[in-house]
Amino acid sequence: VTSVWDPIMDQFGALPFIYGTMVTSAVALVIAVPLGIGAAIFLAELAPPRVSDTLQFFIDLLAAVPSVIYGLLGVFIVVPLMRTVIYPALNKPFGYLPIFKGPSYGVGFMTAGIVLAIMVIPYIISVSREVLLSVPRDQREAALALGSTRWESTWKVVVPFAKTGIMGSIFLALARALGETMAVTMVIGNTPKIAASLFAPGYSIAAVIANEFTEATGDLYLQSLIALGLVLFLLTFILNGLARLLIVVTTQKGSEAGG
Repeated sequence: VTSVWDPIMDQFGALPFIYGTMVTSAVALVIAVPLGIGAAIFLAELAPPRVSDTLQFFIDLLAAVPSVIYGLLGVFIVVPLMRTVIYPALNKPFGYLPIFKGPSYGVGFMTAGIVLAIMVIPYIISVSREVLLSVPRDQREAALALGSTRWESTWKVVVPFAKTGIMGSIFLALARALGETMAVTMVIGNTPKIAASLFAPGYSIAAVIANEFTEATGDLYLQSLIALGLVLFLLTFILNGLARLLIVVTTQKGSEAGG
């Protein structure tokens, strides 16, 4: 495994793609996890049932939007915002940090991470909300009877009870982010380099497969892309399986405690 990807010279180093996939997914989770869990807590514990159900309906619709639509959203909205608003706001005070150094072309790791965050937030909200709703009512009522406020009951009783399932929602979102192709391809820059700056263009495993598979000439070139696809498949398969397991464990625990 090297960092050089040059099909002409038969050099097929996968590190830039693995790095790009991990960085964009990490940026997405940093943004999506607090927002998604916060929204799920609001919908499950604080919002009136009618408001919660209405908002959840629209959140489910967002999860069904094709990824190319999110890619277009990234190209026409996030990329210009990155150049004119986000980059100056972060580079000026924090430009001494390697992750915020260098020029911004609009496309890059952070842009792809932001688009991915928008895509995976609905998954975190939906799954976390269902997990929180599976917590037995007795747990909430016992905490309130002991003098806890509504917030204390939620934060110290409900969330700890549901934390395994919430972790499952995060793994599910991570698997979704790792496997995303079209939206990331449109905004990451498609440059097979490893760069410390989040503003630099990069590449992901899914993007290089989508861009180069039909152009692959020669057995080694094709085998390299297939190997990358296998790595991506194994990662997403394991994460999806782990996420489902954690969610099932939490819902079963809630059913047993409630019964």
